[in-house]
Amino acid sequence: MVKIAPSILSADFAKLGSEVLEIKRGGADYVHFDVMDGEFVPNISMGIPVLKSLRKATDMFLDVHLMIDRPIRYVEAFCSAGADLVTFHVEADTQENILAAIRKTRELGKKTGITLKPGTPVEAVEPFLSEVDLVLVMTVEPGFGGQSFMEDQLPKISRLRQLLDQVNPDCELEVDGGVDVRTAPLCVRAGANVLVAGSSVFGKTDRAEAIAALRGE
Repeated sequence: MVKIAPSILSADFAKLGSEVLEIKRGGADYVHFDVMDGEFVPNISMGIPVLKSLRKATDMFLDVHLMIDRPIRYVEAFCSAGADLVTFHVEADTQENILAAIRKTRELGKKTGITLKPGTPVEAVEPFLSEVDLVLVMTVEPGFGGQSFMEDQLPKISRLRQLLDQVNPDCELEVDGGVDVRTAPLCVRAGANVLVAGSSVFGKTDRAEAIAALRGE
């Protein structure tokens, strides 16, 4: 089954707890938690205090996407704050340090992922594929919500699914950026099984209906 991971970047932060409760009732599988530092990407979002508060408010699976420079510095803090899975950008540090971050996350009992920007080739993440639980393909430039889906990333999704089937078939393949009822089926056909959605869930009055529509139900 296709999993839906609504991104709280599009939620109403004045009532974040109830927003997450609504998507849980609506059938969401994960909560996607975007962390931006103003350095790796040109925007600043939320961080460890918000994650700690959210962890107290929900038992949902927290899918933490670190869009930050040198993430190895914060692995322990995000894991301790309540992340269930932490995803690292391959572009954010050296291969050695990203691999160290992945392994540290596992040592702390959490799941881990690797992600790449639209302009980054598949080859950049190949050294990590056997080490992770999830690969995230960005179908917009990371840093801002509300961008249009980049269809030229669909071959990348397909290629990663092929590679994962060879080396790590249980690894999930997630897509983030511009996912809506039109683009979701394209991602699934290409091989994705986890879809991050922002305004196409939180921008709708009926969250359950929106989540079902993304699944194609």
